[in-house]
Amino acid sequence: MSGLYPIEIPVPDLSPYRHGNTGVDYCTTIDSGKKGPHVLLAALTHGNELCGAIVLDELMRRGLRPLRGRLTVGFMNVAAFGKFDPGDPESSRWVEEDFNRVWDPAVLDGPRRSADLERARAVRALVDDADFLLDIHSMQHPSPPLIISGPLEKGRALAIQVGFPPLVVSDHGHAAGRRMRDYAGFGDPASPRNAVLVECGQHWARSTVDVARETTLRFLLHCGVISREFAGSKLSARPPAARVIEITHPITIRSEQFRFAGPYSGLEVIARAGTVIGWDGGEEVKTPYDDCVLVMPSKRLYRGQTAVRLGRYLS
Repeated sequence: MSGLYPIEIPVPDLSPYRHGNTGVDYCTTIDSGKKGPHVLLAALTHGNELCGAIVLDELMRRGLRPLRGRLTVGFMNVAAFGKFDPGDPESSRWVEEDFNRVWDPAVLDGPRRSADLERARAVRALVDDADFLLDIHSMQHPSPPLIISGPLEKGRALAIQVGFPPLVVSDHGHAAGRRMRDYAGFGDPASPRNAVLVECGQHWARSTVDVARETTLRFLLHCGVISREFAGSKLSARPPAARVIEITHPITIRSEQFRFAGPYSGLEVIARAGTVIGWDGGEEVKTPYDDCVLVMPSKRLYRGQTAVRLGRYLS
């Protein structure tokens, strides 16, 4: 049990992937020998988010091989994962800083040092070489799964074409630092490179593994690197049409005393503009418009971090 939520999924054994074949520990590239894209599947970007690692291990043991191009399976922040303790699972999100807030060339090439940043530098060449990235995550609170496309039209299109989860969130990221899905060509509208990030549900719920599996298989099908036969019965019936939430106001915490007005878990729709949803120190945080959607409210209420993202459904 972890605080509010039980741990319903196993901690995967990643020792078979320790040495890989890329020169980077826990990263394995499989080359089809045929022309095609380089697809990167990333798990454990946060060390306590297990569902992606479970699914990538499962697919590798099933004999995952690309029909064309190259496929890289990467277990990212393995040092943080190595700290995972079922009695205190929140503490292994990172080692010293968030691996998913350092993806800016100025940071990667700069003088700063941390275990998480060094790992980002180690895997950077693989990320630089990828044409398509799927970054597999999970959430702090129980909430319907969603796929984060970034702010660009090409990211939205990719998320909609993958088709699962059917809820797409289009956002600009976090003030605390750039995510891997926004790095370099992924965040350049002129580049054909593209990426999405999937949030599969509450971190340790059994359902997160099912969501991670289906999203990964649909992503690989979209990229043309696996067959329908390989995906097989692991896919559900055709999901509903996508709905897009555009994030307009990421709420970055400015004080040491942020608190929410209610027990929000995500995707609550606040009917009236001007509704108080929290306080940042002594300042009220209000909804900017009617029918405002709260996306992924955080439990990590520290200065400089994102407390919640405010958005609206697009027609």
